[in-house]
Amino acid sequence: MTPKKILFANVPADGHFNPLTTLAIHLLEQGHDVRWYTGKDYSDRIKKMGIRFYPCIKALDFTQENINELFPERNAIRSQVAKLKYDMKHVFILRSTEYFEDIKDIQRSFDFDLMIADVAFTAIPFVRHKLQKPVIAIGVFPLTESSVDLAPNGLGMTPLNTFAGRLKQRVLRYFTDAFIFRESKQLVDSLYRKYDMKALNENLFSLLCKEATLLLQSGTPGFEYYRSDLGKNIRFIGPLLPAKKQVQPLSFADKLKHFKHVVLVTQGTVEKDPAKIIVPTLEAFKNDPSVLVIATTGGSKTQELRQQYSQPNFIIEDFIPFDAVMPHTDVYVTNGGYGGVMLGIKNQIPMVVAGVHEGKNEICARVGYFNLGVNLKTETPAPKQVYNAVLEALYNPIYQQSVDRLQNEFNQYKPLELTDQYILEALQLENKQAVPKKYALFELEAA
Repeated sequence: MTPKKILFANVPADGHFNPLTTLAIHLLEQGHDVRWYTGKDYSDRIKKMGIRFYPCIKALDFTQENINELFPERNAIRSQVAKLKYDMKHVFILRSTEYFEDIKDIQRSFDFDLMIADVAFTAIPFVRHKLQKPVIAIGVFPLTESSVDLAPNGLGMTPLNTFAGRLKQRVLRYFTDAFIFRESKQLVDSLYRKYDMKALNENLFSLLCKEATLLLQSGTPGFEYYRSDLGKNIRFIGPLLPAKKQVQPLSFADKLKHFKHVVLVTQGTVEKDPAKIIVPTLEAFKNDPSVLVIATTGGSKTQELRQQYSQPNFIIEDFIPFDAVMPHTDVYVTNGGYGGVMLGIKNQIPMVVAGVHEGKNEICARVGYFNLGVNLKTETPAPKQVYNAVLEALYNPIYQQSVDRLQNEFNQYKPLELTDQYILEALQLENKQAVPKKYALFELEAA
């Protein structure tokens, strides 16, 4: 491929940034001029990759650390639906044109050929249609495209295939579009009209799927619900995992040999309250010396937890390299972050998942639906729930068999090679679309 100028962009959160790093390094090594636009919090990480960094200037520069400080009212929202509606407006939609104005300024000095962004990056439609640039979106969480075969995205519902079930899903789609997503759709349409773009009465995250020239979905069809109306611009590329760091030996490697089972527990880097998942897991196994529990806190209250839980079968650290510890893990307890779940499958580990907000319910629902583990359907499980779920994941063979089967499917995909191929396809498709007007503004069709 002739070297291209490629601009990466992402919503400033680790789950949106990390999966793109391996791809960016690969393209840089292929000789492309790769640059990156996102929040200032990622400046050092991007520069260490040898990539030029463009910060948010006109766009609100929030991070996963300060989001509740910038939006203090968000922290008081308890309803899952209310928080979803709030985030769609303040975290995503209102940032879209701010991102776009920054990218317009970047284009003046860096006239990029292609933009690659996480699928939640809301400037995608503006860059594609106003700057007439091909945009590849990377699916860093389960597909959010609406489908006649599924319930509305965001409710964490698994497919219902009976006549009554399909009717229920249809009613729910109508209800959520008419009421829950009504305000956000109107806001998106008003921004489109402001920029002389044809407005659509469409769910935001479904719209972003359709608006990308191509959507490259991290994962494989075996971890996604069947859709008879799957978008023509969607391609599965296998698990796109963060760039690997040099694996350091585990300081507690010898300890791993002295326990019957090893349980790894984490609740990600965003959730700072260890009482949600880590504490219930420690409580569950504090009297079971046969199980070694390895807890990674993300730097939240680590020392307090060590003092409270000093049992010899507990290891509590700020951070633990997953590439080093997962090969020794029998069950993975997690809040359901997409990257962590991909790693769990890659390492053939049955899971116990407990997550609801920030789209975790959709990920956890798939873990349960495909028998990759036990979905506790809560963010605050009781110790007994965790204990019973871990035993179920350990001793019911269906979970190990399902994870092994999906891991074998993962191995059939080569994400970086596929992305090289799809970059060429995206450039060809956009060039074909640039001249005729017979193509619908929000559809992708090969000429």
